[in-house]
Amino acid sequence: MTATQTWNTTELVAKDKAHHLHPVSNLKALRANGPLVMAHGEGVYLWDTDGKKYIDGFAGLWNVNVGHGRHELAVAAAEQIDDVAFVPTFFGLASPPAIELAARLASMFPGDLNHIQFTSGGAESNETALKIARYYWWLKGQPEKIKVISRRMGYHGIAMGALAATGIPTYHEGFGPGVPGYVHVSAPYKYRNGEGLTDAEFVDKLIAELEELIAKEGARTIAAFIGEPVQGAGGVVVPVDGYWQAVSDVLKKHNILLIADEVICGFGRTGSMFGAEEYNFQPDIASFAKGVTSGYIPLGGVAVTDEIFDTMSEPDRMFMHGFTYSGHPVACAVALKNIDIIEREDLPTNARVSGDHLRAELHRLLDGHKNVGEIRGKGQMTIVELVSNRDTKEKLDPATNPSGTITAATRKQGVIVRPTNDGVGIAPPLIITNDEATALAEGVAAGIVDVLGG
Repeated sequence: MTATQTWNTTELVAKDKAHHLHPVSNLKALRANGPLVMAHGEGVYLWDTDGKKYIDGFAGLWNVNVGHGRHELAVAAAEQIDDVAFVPTFFGLASPPAIELAARLASMFPGDLNHIQFTSGGAESNETALKIARYYWWLKGQPEKIKVISRRMGYHGIAMGALAATGIPTYHEGFGPGVPGYVHVSAPYKYRNGEGLTDAEFVDKLIAELEELIAKEGARTIAAFIGEPVQGAGGVVVPVDGYWQAVSDVLKKHNILLIADEVICGFGRTGSMFGAEEYNFQPDIASFAKGVTSGYIPLGGVAVTDEIFDTMSEPDRMFMHGFTYSGHPVACAVALKNIDIIEREDLPTNARVSGDHLRAELHRLLDGHKNVGEIRGKGQMTIVELVSNRDTKEKLDPATNPSGTITAATRKQGVIVRPTNDGVGIAPPLIITNDEATALAEGVAAGIVDVLGG
């Protein structure tokens, strides 16, 4: 496909409405109105099938880190398909790209996270991380250590185990009883959970809650704590300084594994290669996906420490977990080339610089707006939190459909972002320039003003 290719938008929309079941979408609205169909991408820009240009202010789904239209990634995929399109990693098989990528990632992850199992995406990665945590303790002769602590507002995927760890109620509604063994603590969400407290006092409050939960459940029953370094889909919750160090200390004291969900944060988005590096803590297990291939082809995985791998590989038995496409050679070949780009262009640094510029521009345009409660973020993860009353922090009335109306208004401005009833999430490709970030901020601000007034 080229940018000049023509499409029949009406025909495509009709087919979509008739046959395409969209995930995480208002199906009633889509049946009535159909989708916005994107046909071409280049850099931070997308074009729809009618030729309208947009800034991709959400990098697809937090994942197109190197931007659209990177021809060298297409070449890497094509060359690997010509060599061998598929080799499983079951039964002791492997392909050169899977081996090379595992070694490359081991050299990149902090500490001794030196052993990689591949998956097809983030939910599979977190399912794997959670199962490995339980399996590790079972092998250590402590099969009662099965519970998992996660955080409210956290998002870890919508497979059943990952869903149980997800602390966003709307993802659970209508899907029946959850998987047992999951308990939740508060998010490090200072805007609402720590009003009037210093950062140190807020950390103390959160740690006291964590200690109380561990005492209630019993450390001997808890396998792991899972958390995103910066919580993404739950509202770009940026932890205060000292939070992750304090959490890590508590978990070590109680012999509980720490799982870092790097699915969004990994590969530069927070301003460091990994969120654990940004916040200077060492996980026992790290899940990843999204940015590892910049979304050009599905891939994810889990990294575990030497100690966990030694425990897993000591018994003479099969490790009975994996997915058909674990270590898919084409995906791994693309990932290797994608990592080359991220490192060569130092995209973590650009994420930090351009992210700071984006938030500065949003402050310039929206500070003082009657419905803007807080603008916050880290690297290229940002949210404009919206409220109906800035003094009381009362939320917007969901019955007025702020998500839908602001989505329409920002798209009219030529930007693709992620409005919810509580705010506007912004996470563009890490290649974005300051000028492009200014244009993105102006489009978001104009959309908010269009719906909520000045």
